[in-house]
Amino acid sequence: MEKSSLRMTAANAEGEEIEVLESTEVIPVAPEEQWKSLFDKYDPENSGFISTERFRDLLATHGSELDPHKLEVLLALADGNADGKICYQDFVNLMSNKRSNSFRRAILQGSRQLKGCSLRDEAGLGLSQRLVRHVAYETLPREVDRKWYFDSYTYCPPPWFILAITIAEVAVFMYYGCQMDRLVLQVSSPSFLKSPLPYHPQLRAQAWRYLSYIFMHTGIEHLSLNMAMQLLVGVPLEMVHGALRIGLVYVCGVLAGSLAVSVTDMTAPVVGSSGGVYALVSAHLANVVMNWSGMKCQFKLFRMAMALVCMSVEFGRAVWLRFYPPAFPPCPNPSFVAHLGGVVVGLTLGVVVLQNYEQRLQEQSLFWIFFCVYTLFVLCAVFWNIFAYSLLDVRLPPPP
Repeated sequence: MEKSSLRMTAANAEGEEIEVLESTEVIPVAPEEQWKSLFDKYDPENSGFISTERFRDLLATHGSELDPHKLEVLLALADGNADGKICYQDFVNLMSNKRSNSFRRAILQGSRQLKGCSLRDEAGLGLSQRLVRHVAYETLPREVDRKWYFDSYTYCPPPWFILAITIAEVAVFMYYGCQMDRLVLQVSSPSFLKSPLPYHPQLRAQAWRYLSYIFMHTGIEHLSLNMAMQLLVGVPLEMVHGALRIGLVYVCGVLAGSLAVSVTDMTAPVVGSSGGVYALVSAHLANVVMNWSGMKCQFKLFRMAMALVCMSVEFGRAVWLRFYPPAFPPCPNPSFVAHLGGVVVGLTLGVVVLQNYEQRLQEQSLFWIFFCVYTLFVLCAVFWNIFAYSLLDVRLPPPP
């Protein structure tokens, strides 16, 4: 910090001029300027790099000012750098809670693991800190990522996306439940498909229905299973990966679900948030399996088994309902194919998003491959909906 004072002169009783402090203003120095100035002391040649030996000297001098976890990561960066040099941008990324791909590679190629106790061994944590620590172990496979997340998470913003979607879905269900005076198997009510929300093959030109169908559920049993999985899996994932990434996976799963139904089960309507829920859950389960040895969540085998049981029960209920005699022939009951569309999105696009914690997705080639494949599927499904129904002369059920 730099201080700037405005001083004036005034005459005292003897006529002598004295200096009066009028005001003191504190002018903050930008953090990056501080880091740049600190880095330049060890880089007199202005090369943008300093040797790992000088970097350790810097840490020895200023390490007491840093959080212990951040200091450990800095030491891992110094030990893991194969080139023997530390880049200024990596230093700034760390100090500003941003990480580059080169920073991640430097740590992963390190000659030793991070020293010190793990997060689970730390005592004296408050309730909110214990929750963050629990979420870190539930979702992240590497100790360096868990410590990084624990140090940087501030609950601002909170996991608003999943909570907002859940509240909206419950509110819409209760509204139609009161309107139809039915909470179980609402789909058997004559007014259920007359809502502007469900996807119906006769109304597929109304593009919003490919997304809005998530707010309608066939009954309270359908809603309960989806909400349980959505909250138990979605909220921790959003706390770690943020609303933008989790929203991307969720919305892609929802859209893939309705489009998959329009291609493979062309006469059936679609309701329920299973496409988005299954995208999140399948991505999380796949991430746990691929990083099994690194995941330190308690009872992970039991928790995975319970998640698979819930998914199987919900999917089995959807399959049974689809082939159950329809309440309003010739319109069939809602399709189960949306679940499969969500699973495919979760195992492809979702896995890439969850694996690259705090890494820019636009720098990941695998992300762009899956995103392009997904975009191609969406375009093909759109053309299918425009032309295939008339070319194949599909006999659609009457509009609701």
